Amino acid sequence: MTEPRIFNVYCDESCHLENDGISAMAWGAVYCQESETRAIADAIRALKAQHRLSPTFEAKWTKISPAKVAFYLALVDLFLADDRLRFRGLVVPDKAQLNHAQFDQTHDDWYYKMYFTMLRPIFCAPHRYRIYLDVKDTRGGPKTRKLHEVLANDLYDFNRECLERVQQVRSHESELLQITDILIGALTYANRGLATSPAKAAMLARLRARLGQNVLTRTSSFSATKFNMLVWRGRDAAQ
Repeated sequence: MTEPRIFNVYCDESCHLENDGISAMAWGAVYCQESETRAIADAIRALKAQHRLSPTFEAKWTKISPAKVAFYLALVDLFLADDRLRFRGLVVPDKAQLNHAQFDQTHDDWYYKMYFTMLRPIFCAPHRYRIYLDVKDTRGGPKTRKLHEVLANDLYDFNRECLERVQQVRSHESELLQITDILIGALTYANRGLATSPAKAAMLARLRARLGQNVLTRTSSFSATKFNMLVWRGRDAAQ
């Protein structure tokens, strides 16, 4: 019988608002065993020190620049080399194609469905999961409680035995959440077809060189466990 383990799941989202004028949107999660999180965070802080950055420096996709690209490439390499870390992502290439009225739902209804669609392949009995979300805005508390309710109900986990918690954390206090931010930033950048930053292009090139040329823009195979993503399109999946 498999011994139950606890996994920490660090989630973030990008360009998720309905009418922000940005075509692609993404959700993503970096996850690992709870017992490994401190050692991984220490390794990331050590990497920051090697690059003469403060241990409290917050790594973010929006901060990637030529001056810091060596650090960000090293951080991606750390993620790729560490077998304890895995990533699951979901991309919607063109949210202008969404038709919520056709399916009698709001954008918020659909948002929670997509969160579940992104996270579902991570969950596996008899293990337990603690989900951490980046603090976004003043609606974070109600959204967090709603997400916990939706996820637990969809898993028939009414006693919250599988999903122990869903809570907010501040990204500058979580190195693993910072990796999530960078990976979903890469997803949205690639799926928007942008080429505005040589430093960000170098990040995409590093991921493609290690994981495959189409890794950021095509649904992964079932066997892809290190970096697994779904490109979601309404005609291919129920809304």
